[in-house]
Amino acid sequence: MSSSPHIRSKATTSNIMMLVAIALLPASAFGVWNFGLPAFGMLVTTTVVAVLTEYIYEKLMHKKITINDWSAAVTGLLLGLNMPPTAPWWMGAIGSVFAILIVKQLFGGLGQNFMNPALGARCFLLLSFTSQMTSFVYDGVTGATPLAQLKAGNTVNTMDMLIGRIPGTIGETSVIAIVIGAIFLILMGVIDLRIPGTYIVTFVIFVGIFGHIANPDVGFFDPQYITAHLCGGGLMLGAWFMATDYVTSPITPKGQFVYGIILGVLTGLFRLFGGSAEGVSYAIIISNLLVPLIERVTLPKPFGKGGEK
Repeated sequence: MSSSPHIRSKATTSNIMMLVAIALLPASAFGVWNFGLPAFGMLVTTTVVAVLTEYIYEKLMHKKITINDWSAAVTGLLLGLNMPPTAPWWMGAIGSVFAILIVKQLFGGLGQNFMNPALGARCFLLLSFTSQMTSFVYDGVTGATPLAQLKAGNTVNTMDMLIGRIPGTIGETSVIAIVIGAIFLILMGVIDLRIPGTYIVTFVIFVGIFGHIANPDVGFFDPQYITAHLCGGGLMLGAWFMATDYVTSPITPKGQFVYGIILGVLTGLFRLFGGSAEGVSYAIIISNLLVPLIERVTLPKPFGKGGEK
């Protein structure tokens, strides 16, 4: 969980995961209120299937049953929040099986997975069912997300994006609901500002500098353009709830700053110059793969015998 020096804590994996699940409730509740029964069905499906997949696998492999640590439930809930509300429930079930079985359990279970399971499953579904995963309906009208409109050079309503009155995945639309959950995690000591703060600040700087290159109508450090990018897509959900995943983020303080910078730059590159309007999922997964290298470079040097004096 952290590099040395270590301080004994009474916190357990189950306690931490439970707090994360509680912190996701505002975004989940808003998603259900915003998109209705399909959103609720998707969240229940992905969560239940994730827990069942972990239980069945561990039972068949004669391993210790770990569903009580809440990690599978959090993975399923996060995947559900990253799903379009109009996607069929069976698609969410497939994603949950992939997240738990392929990304998590086949690599050794909790603590051994090399990327965030929920995002790994989301990218798998994006590649397998691109049409359904990129089709969004809001108030009965099929349309592009605000980020897609922004990339096309159109204007967007940033206040609607802040509140969540926009098309998108179930859990990414309301910045207010996400921030409420993030504040709860900070107050509970589950996360700190190193990774999400560095991520967001780096992204703002990148978009401020290069935004006018991708969109000539945008000024240098255009506040409306930057705000739209901050409120749109999965940036806030990813920065506060998935980039901070203990297993797939660096344990060294310096490494966490480096990790956040890489996340911000990659997200900016994908959004401004990539073929898609979004890029948070791929940015986090690629950064997850770089974590071993980041930790090796930023590992504190021991003092004393064999170390520096």
